[in-house]
Amino acid sequence: MSYLTRGLTAAAVATSLLFAIPMVASSASTDAVAADTLLSQGKPATASSVEGTGFEASKAVDGSASSRWASVEGHDPEWIRVDLGATATISRVKLSWEAAYGKSYKIQTSADGSTGWTDVFSTTTGNGATDDLTLSGSGRYVRVYGTARGTAYGYSLFEFEVYGSIGGGGGDTTPPSTPTGLAATGTTSSSVSLAWNASTDNVGVTGYVISRNGTEVATVSGTSYTDTGRTASTSYTYTVKARDAAGNTSGASNTVTATTQAGGGGGPAVPFGSHTIPYAAGMLTPSGSQSALDQKVIDYYTQWKSAFVKQNCGNGWYQIISPDADHPYVAEAQGYGMVVTATMAGADPAAKTIFDGLVKYMLAHPSVNNADLLAAEQDTSCKSVNGSDSATDGDMDVAYGLLLADRQWGSAGTYNYKQLAIKHINAIKASEINPNTNLLTFGDWSTSGDSTYNMSRTSDWMIDHFRAFRAATGNSVWDTIRTKHQTVTANLQSGYAPNTGLLPDFVINTNTTPKPAAGQVLEDPNDGQFWWNACRDPWRIGADAVTSGDSASLAAARKLNTWIKSKTGGNANSIATGYKLNGTAIDTSSDAAFFAPFAVTAMTDSGSQAWLDAIWNKMLATPIATNSYYAASIQLQVMITVTHNHWVP
Repeated sequence: MSYLTRGLTAAAVATSLLFAIPMVASSASTDAVAADTLLSQGKPATASSVEGTGFEASKAVDGSASSRWASVEGHDPEWIRVDLGATATISRVKLSWEAAYGKSYKIQTSADGSTGWTDVFSTTTGNGATDDLTLSGSGRYVRVYGTARGTAYGYSLFEFEVYGSIGGGGGDTTPPSTPTGLAATGTTSSSVSLAWNASTDNVGVTGYVISRNGTEVATVSGTSYTDTGRTASTSYTYTVKARDAAGNTSGASNTVTATTQAGGGGGPAVPFGSHTIPYAAGMLTPSGSQSALDQKVIDYYTQWKSAFVKQNCGNGWYQIISPDADHPYVAEAQGYGMVVTATMAGADPAAKTIFDGLVKYMLAHPSVNNADLLAAEQDTSCKSVNGSDSATDGDMDVAYGLLLADRQWGSAGTYNYKQLAIKHINAIKASEINPNTNLLTFGDWSTSGDSTYNMSRTSDWMIDHFRAFRAATGNSVWDTIRTKHQTVTANLQSGYAPNTGLLPDFVINTNTTPKPAAGQVLEDPNDGQFWWNACRDPWRIGADAVTSGDSASLAAARKLNTWIKSKTGGNANSIATGYKLNGTAIDTSSDAAFFAPFAVTAMTDSGSQAWLDAIWNKMLATPIATNSYYAASIQLQVMITVTHNHWVP
């Protein structure tokens, strides 16, 4: 059965300011600095070196925290300079470092960009993060001149911002209007959600600064924020200020106080952003503060939820709509929804309500072959169609989502999540596992008399799910099933993709010697290639590698990472839409369903920090595809995983 049609900035202010030696004494007052204009954004920039495509000097002055300049690694000195276009009075320079920062560096100005460089700031004790420097100088050209790196890598800046005035002043001095209507829109035992009305400005508002109990905790571009990692039964007080590009800051909004819910009283046991279940040792995280990374996930989840979480057809049901599939509701999407909403509990006060609505929908649409599985497809009236049988990938996630829910909220409420999970897991074993091969089949419709019975889809091989099923049921057969899938993965990588590690969409001959499909066996002439199903494999394999540290999963993930990083030269924009198993691109376009999953395999390699950051920044820079639940749902779950928010119940 085929039912799919496929088509940072750091938070802390660098303490180098405490030890820095300004070469020219600061004379600007705080108020004067705030009134100066951002001069460098969008201006011509050059650098002594560039690590590779996508890390040009212009990336540090483009106004985006998702892109950056990076020098070559392991070399001193290195520099980046910006041409302001005219002689300017410089009052402030703000450096937003990536993980590769300058320990010893100077800020210099020049009239012509080639001679007469004047030091206006110098430090030998830089420690990365954000250096917001008040200084005094003048010149048309401003550069950061690094003489000693803080890491073994190079120098890398998300943003290089120069503030001041040109031609004797006249910069923007008008602050934005004060935000109004600040309100707490929801709480859990570990989070407070806020929203407010937008401010206005004569030039434009660039962000909002959120303060908790009088201390700035975050800056966001939108008019909502969820403060995670809070303590249960605790009151927190918030205000918000608006800021423009010149650094002008509005007055504080109205004050709002919110109290988190009591712990253990229905709140989630593993709230999003709590990071209480650690990953295996040595797994990377994208550069930036953990709170900033978590907020990016919440922001993307909010967009995903708005686009795809629906309450159609009545009956108290929630569904995940799939505009890019053969039918508006498919099991795969419902499974994604259950896993995502259970994971986001703690950030979304409505998570349990949505999850229960998804459960109610699932129970109302049983497979005709095994009533403890979910029928794969429903039409616009939410009626099961096309045989009303199951799809294995959806069932795997439904069972996993129920286990997450049991851990989050317990099973004493409307639904006994644990009991439903066990039923679903046992049904998968009975109707979606080939007992002769211990490999997953396509669904409960693929039986011993069907031509597809000895075939399997690699993207269904969710190794961390098998571990969860073993823990939930106590049945050791799930260890056998897990090991078999890992063994076949290794054999396919070594036998059919020794240079790439890529897996095909579909595997045939599972009862003898499993091998990639030869042409179309279920969906597409590329069924034997790394195509619209297998694109999920780096995420699925990597999810087990980072959470369990299992040697087989790590080996498979690292093989994929080594190849794709080399294939693209470290440029995330070069990840293609599909590959033959030998590494030849099928389609050179870019799609989140293909580039996002490789971020998870990047986490497994200690030498891939820059590569992980490149993919993460590409995800942040890619607008959510509201017409593709598939790409958006994959990217969201990858973002959850790479920020260390994925966990195995």
